Amino acid sequence: MSPVPWIFSGSSRFASSDRETKTHPLLPGPPTSSLTDRFGQTQIEKKIYERGSTPAFARIGSMNLTGLIARIPKAELHLHIEGTLEPEMMMQLARRNGIELAYASVEDIRRAYDFTDLQSFLDIYYAGAQVLIREQDFYDLTWAYLERAASDNVRHVEIFFDPQTHTDRGISFSTVIDGICGALQDGETRLGITYRLIMCFLRHLSADAAMQTLEDSLSYRDRIHAVGLDSSELGHPPSKFVQVFDRARSEGYLTVAHAGEEGPPDYIWQALDALKVERIDHGVRCLEDPALVQRLVDKQTPLTVCPLSNVKLRVFDTLEDHNLKRLLDAGICATVNSDDPAYFGGYIGENFLRVQQALDLNADDILSLARNAFAASFLSGRDKRRYTAEIDQAAH
Repeated sequence: MSPVPWIFSGSSRFASSDRETKTHPLLPGPPTSSLTDRFGQTQIEKKIYERGSTPAFARIGSMNLTGLIARIPKAELHLHIEGTLEPEMMMQLARRNGIELAYASVEDIRRAYDFTDLQSFLDIYYAGAQVLIREQDFYDLTWAYLERAASDNVRHVEIFFDPQTHTDRGISFSTVIDGICGALQDGETRLGITYRLIMCFLRHLSADAAMQTLEDSLSYRDRIHAVGLDSSELGHPPSKFVQVFDRARSEGYLTVAHAGEEGPPDYIWQALDALKVERIDHGVRCLEDPALVQRLVDKQTPLTVCPLSNVKLRVFDTLEDHNLKRLLDAGICATVNSDDPAYFGGYIGENFLRVQQALDLNADDILSLARNAFAASFLSGRDKRRYTAEIDQAAH
């Protein structure tokens, strides 16, 4: 039974990924590889993407880039739904579910968000997740994110969820996915935000545990589009999960994986070659390996970059040190995302605004990042073209 009468029942609808020729917005000219059809772009589309003799920053002139960022439609591809648990909601759900927190107030929770590295963040992240008990909790969490995303003109989301974080606490898989999908379905109907759902395996747990989670997910195959790999990166290489990802692909799941955040470039190679992922989550350490950069450019494998997260977790000392601009200039299909925005101090709009200011990104950079996100998504080719046209219109 749904926790509220207006949660829609039934399966989510996933558009199939069209297989067409594409040209990447940062690399004008003929297609760069046989894998470029993943992006669903046509030769006509190429004319939209090319900067040409009059770049966008010249056409736009003195246009306020803040206004441009607000107007462009956005796709968010790297968002952990558990990471959108704001302190106020954590307190509210703790009271509703009779859970005693280690924090006396919202201010105490905010003060606890002082991380030194990925592991210290994960410690409070998993502690906060204990307040998610009922289907309604997962619905409310997801709906709050969608409303916030809509205010940033997000039109498509590909959301991560971590079932093991909840099933290991005795929460049923159905409770988790019914709540999340109920909100996602309402978000598509009421807010116009399309979605895909990505189930992540916790890499600090065993491959056997991941395989069991994969088995448990098969009853919900119509609602899960892809699988991913997250949690503590160091000491848990992608190669640990080869059999799990092989099985996932055999069941029809697409694949992504976190790699190259704290882990070395070799983890990115492993994700590409051993796990055969469609895109890399984070991947910012790729620039340490020129051969890897060339591989990412040649294959146009997307990176879902999370600037504010990278600074908060000390991957970069400051936002001015971030390598996003260098990734773009190298021809890599980089995108901007918020990761765990409740913990890292900014949703996708704030990530765009602050990285633009810190790295002095111009209009072409902003438009390329927006186009890249839709190109890298699991939307159909037709939907990608539609959103690309809307981005082009926002530039004029």
